[in-house]
Amino acid sequence: MPAAPLTPVLSAPVTLPTGLRSDLAAACGAQPGAMCRTVFHLTHSDAVAGTAGTLLTVPLRILLIAVVAIVLRRLARRVIDRLVRSTVAGSGLEPLARVRERARERLTGNGEEHALPVGLRRAQRAETTGSLLRNVASVLIFGVAFVLVLGELGVNLAPIVASAGIVGVAVGFGAQNLVRDFLTGIFMILEDQYGVGDVVDLGKANGTVEAVGLRTTRVRDVEGTVWHVRNGDIAAVGNKSQAWARALIDVPVAYASDLQVARTVIKEAADAVWRDPDYAPKILEEPEVWGTESFEADGVLVRLVVKTVPLEQWVVARALRESIKNAFDAAGVEIPFAQRSVWVRHADGDGADLGVAVTQLPRPGTSATAPLPVPQHAGAAEQGGG
Repeated sequence: MPAAPLTPVLSAPVTLPTGLRSDLAAACGAQPGAMCRTVFHLTHSDAVAGTAGTLLTVPLRILLIAVVAIVLRRLARRVIDRLVRSTVAGSGLEPLARVRERARERLTGNGEEHALPVGLRRAQRAETTGSLLRNVASVLIFGVAFVLVLGELGVNLAPIVASAGIVGVAVGFGAQNLVRDFLTGIFMILEDQYGVGDVVDLGKANGTVEAVGLRTTRVRDVEGTVWHVRNGDIAAVGNKSQAWARALIDVPVAYASDLQVARTVIKEAADAVWRDPDYAPKILEEPEVWGTESFEADGVLVRLVVKTVPLEQWVVARALRESIKNAFDAAGVEIPFAQRSVWVRHADGDGADLGVAVTQLPRPGTSATAPLPVPQHAGAAEQGGG
């Protein structure tokens, strides 16, 4: 007997009765979640399904948001820390940055004592930038997570966002100086305009930088006074200790002295300091005598310049002045000084005016003061008084 042909059986989609669909929508909403739908199918209870959806689904979503935020924050901090470490070690610099660092090290000398400040500066800048990036990443990640949690709790975010915008505008107008200080501080750190230990001229304050923050910079001057300068008030920065420095001395020479001899003596005195073992590590290049700088009332100024290691230009300048003074004394080159005339009025015991005597202060290496001729008007006054 032949077998009967098989006819395919089409399975119709399983649909819930109309009453159950309306009850599910009432219990779990228009888009029911998996937890609420499962509990409703098991219990057919609107209260149990709604409670399960509220007590289980929402906390699980909030917990998931919190876990994701914490993981993202840890990943971001790890990436930033790795970038900071690679920057400090020098392996994470871009090719252009590496060329710039090598050029700076060549300017400051290739010795170990000159490479150390560059590495310390790079480490300070990297740590400061890393701290800033870590804080920004934490604020952004947790801020977004907080907004998502409010959405899960059913809070209407539109009024909150509108209120936050209004508050932001108000704060922006009321705290313009504060925002400017922070933005200026960020760019100062990123551009490496100055760092801790640098000697800077900020216009209002000059001295050594003790601390660099996003809002203020702390500077201590040569007298020990501590200045707190807002970053937004700094219009220009003069850094006297970046890469290299220069000791500049204008040596006064008398008009009666031979300038060629004076220049030779100055060069020999500067070379003696350059060859001194105590100052040789501080001087980067051979001293240069640029020549006559200007004519003054008492003499001629001859300019001497020496390229030095940062922050050592003042020490080298003091040693140069002492060496030049000793060399001038040995060679007989005269250092000019201001000419002064002193007018002395003499009187007797009764207070009668006896006249005026004019004396001139002695020049170095000469005898005591010599009286000068009394002016005619003084003699006339003396005769009239007699």
